[in-house]
Amino acid sequence: MRVDVNAIGRSLRIVRGVSAIAACASMVACAAAPGMKMSTPTALPVTTGDAQTPATNLPVSIEDINVTLIAQMQNQLAQTRSDQLRDLMSAPAAYTLGKGDVLQITVWDHPELVAAQAPSGQTTTRAFDPAPGFVIDEDGNLQFPYVGNLHVEGLKPAEVQRELTTRLANVFIKPQVTVRIASFRAKQVFVDGQVHTPGALPLNDIPMTLYDAINRAGGFSDTADQSHLVLVRNGRSYPISLTDMLDTGINPAKIVLHDGDLLRVLARDENGVYVMGEVNKPLTALPMRNGRLSLSDAISQAGSLNSSTADASEVYVIRDSLSPHPQVYHLAARSPVAMLLANQFELNPHDIVYVDGNGLVRFSRVLSLLLPAINAGLTAAIVTK
Repeated sequence: MRVDVNAIGRSLRIVRGVSAIAACASMVACAAAPGMKMSTPTALPVTTGDAQTPATNLPVSIEDINVTLIAQMQNQLAQTRSDQLRDLMSAPAAYTLGKGDVLQITVWDHPELVAAQAPSGQTTTRAFDPAPGFVIDEDGNLQFPYVGNLHVEGLKPAEVQRELTTRLANVFIKPQVTVRIASFRAKQVFVDGQVHTPGALPLNDIPMTLYDAINRAGGFSDTADQSHLVLVRNGRSYPISLTDMLDTGINPAKIVLHDGDLLRVLARDENGVYVMGEVNKPLTALPMRNGRLSLSDAISQAGSLNSSTADASEVYVIRDSLSPHPQVYHLAARSPVAMLLANQFELNPHDIVYVDGNGLVRFSRVLSLLLPAINAGLTAAIVTK
């Protein structure tokens, strides 16, 4: 019997090639799923750098979500917001006159001075026309008969009344003067964002609080995030959470708006949380109407965990992912107690919730990537036979 040594050699090489490919597949699969019972590392290396700068490794710590962490985060958030609100709360102050305000001035027993208040030659009035009276000019001065120029910007109406009485006493005997504001045009605040009628709101002699501004702007729209308001004052932005203020017993009416303030009400879809990984419906989870969103709310909006592929013990929350020092929180959500923690863990806008897959799924995916290479190796070995 004649033995074909070359054929036997080729067969052995095919077997060795398939064995080597299978061994590589096993090693890669183990690297991708390094033991289903292995404990979660306390830090992950993150590589940074680009073509111009050398790459560096930054350790990102992983904190377990527990009762202590949640209490610490809630206390820190409450302290931060309390410090911010302290700068905004102030006692209401009396209205002071400004440029553009219109005054109605009456000198009793002298009706000839009333004619000076009506615009000459104007027969019809329009909605945006000022009320009849004396307008404070751009220099903050008031022109009044027998008095001349009187600088009134920054004064209260009662102070202007006393000054006019003193000066008119040089012309009239014991003049009786009344000063009131006919039109408030000097000061205003701006309300923008998710309200029904955004725009400018004039300030008058009744101090405008945060509640007043929202109500005069038509109230919140259906898309408003009541926990994310921004008040811009003197070039500085102050975040305001109306929900937290009400929960902690702080009256929003204690925040009095000043001239030039800008109040912006953010939309809920601007503060979404990204839910991805082994969930039934990856999406951007939106906060509730009160502006809050817990970890359990976000997972619920994503259709809950995928029971076939998800590893409930590997739920992560990635925070400040674009900052130099991102934070990662880990929750082992296998027990109902862990879901209670998820219900108390508040998410921040633009957080990332990631649910990892179980070991079998990771192995299956790695194997599916290697099967084309294995099939190609077998085909090549058979062709060369």
